[in-house]
Amino acid sequence: MAEPSLSSSHQESTQQRDEAILSQHLDPQYTAALHEEAILTDSQNDESSAADTPEPQSSLLLQGGDMHRDLYRLDAKTKQARLDKRAATFSQIPRRQSDLADNAVPTLEPGSFRRHFIRHQQGQDHPVLHRSFLEYLDMYGNFAGEDLEESEDETETGDEAQEEGERRPLLGTRRHKRTRSSMPGDASNVKTFFTLLKAFIGTGIIFLPKAFRNGGILFSSVTLVTVAAISTLCFHLLLQCRRHYGGGYGDLGERISGSKLRALILASVAISQIGFVCACIIFTAENLRAFFLAVLPDTLKYLSTVRLIILQLAVLIPLAMIRNISKLGPIALIADAFILFGLGYIYIYDIFSLASRGMAPEVDLFNSSSFTLTIGSCIFTFEGIGLILPIQSSMKRPQSFDGLLYTVMIIITILFTGVGALSYATFGADTKTEIISNLPQNSRLVNTVQILYSLAILVGTPIQLFPPVRIVEGKLFGPASGKRDPGIKWKKNVFRTGVVLACGVIAALGAGDLDKFVSLIGSFACVPLVYIYPAYLHWKGVAESPWTKRGDIAMMVLGFGFMIYTSAATISVWVADS
Repeated sequence: MAEPSLSSSHQESTQQRDEAILSQHLDPQYTAALHEEAILTDSQNDESSAADTPEPQSSLLLQGGDMHRDLYRLDAKTKQARLDKRAATFSQIPRRQSDLADNAVPTLEPGSFRRHFIRHQQGQDHPVLHRSFLEYLDMYGNFAGEDLEESEDETETGDEAQEEGERRPLLGTRRHKRTRSSMPGDASNVKTFFTLLKAFIGTGIIFLPKAFRNGGILFSSVTLVTVAAISTLCFHLLLQCRRHYGGGYGDLGERISGSKLRALILASVAISQIGFVCACIIFTAENLRAFFLAVLPDTLKYLSTVRLIILQLAVLIPLAMIRNISKLGPIALIADAFILFGLGYIYIYDIFSLASRGMAPEVDLFNSSSFTLTIGSCIFTFEGIGLILPIQSSMKRPQSFDGLLYTVMIIITILFTGVGALSYATFGADTKTEIISNLPQNSRLVNTVQILYSLAILVGTPIQLFPPVRIVEGKLFGPASGKRDPGIKWKKNVFRTGVVLACGVIAALGAGDLDKFVSLIGSFACVPLVYIYPAYLHWKGVAESPWTKRGDIAMMVLGFGFMIYTSAATISVWVADS
């Protein structure tokens, strides 16, 4: 019971020590403003009997007085706070509202004065949930541990940008921002837990019912659990490499095996994210088409899937020009709320349908004709490896990350298996690629879920596009910024427009076979990132015992076999069906 009082006493003594240090560096003859002279005079008369103390003068009279006026103002307010605490019953000293905003004294820590001022000026005192989500988006600027933020094209925002600005020299060449992995984290375990959930629950979950139909309910359930277990093991290998070498995913590749592996890892990241973007475009187009078919059937002849893809490009191209990913925070936060609403409705509908009507006919335990599509789709679902290292770096206690990661993997495995198995058991052989299309289309609530889910995926697509665009831009344009060179800026704009158009073309070619497209992305692009590279890095840079090295080799062989077999099988099924 004595711990809180001891902690409070320690904080109070620390604050008093900081105030004393501040006072030592201020001229006692000066104060922040004329209205504060009365505060200091009364405080001095009350605290000491030094009658010969010179009358305080405004700090503005000092050379460069306006630059350090806030320090004198802070000193006056801390002394007044002590005076008010002792004599609150008779202290009636007038204060200026602008000087005493928020009724709080900023924490006396390095950089806190300037950081408090910048937050107040920019209106960055967001609600807790909003600030947390902005920090989550900031991790996409450090996707796979890479520093993908543009340091000069946009004004830096957030605590990291402010701290970097405070450490940047006033003269000389501007340095690149530090990556999140090089900064001390401050996220609690609870915050990290929910951030991990957000990292793994993406678009892949909505494709699982069709994946269960392709593989059968028993085979798909076993496959999903197996993929989750193997993925967790590979995450563990990657984290062990991080403990020995530090840095992001690409940094690990370079430090352990050279620049070629770094380039290979970043290429796989870019390809996988481009695949996610194309899958999102197809999903949105087909879901919107189902919505218009239910609500406005007469317009269906004008709204083909390809035309809806083109319509999306008109929205995605301007959003792709955003350099600062945190600006997408408000709409992305709303999008996540829409996704949670849609998933909740699907769960409730499936449970009530199974309770009232029972399992649908023609629910197979194993489907020998298309089971390979299930493997790729399950791998696609666990798409969060690029955010593992940035999330660990953001923690106050990184040593607790492994336990949180294993807990989250267990939760999302149960969640994913439940969505796939329940939906397939509900609709059987009629299960569609977009499971929302299986819901009653004459229900206004279902129509609302369709349009909200489509909009959520649409506005979330630029976030998925951000890492590959920045990776490729870094290779094409180097560190050159468009802030001072309009030519570079327009070249980057043209490049981003071309990337979005290319994604639209790929999506148009893959439209109608979304389940096969998703399986191919998971097999070809995600398998190396999740299985092959972590095992190779661990084998070459960390593993010491022969058995550990054999295990890493077995994982690499398994991953390579998965990639070749499932990719070839998916392409063959795709060609046969077309």
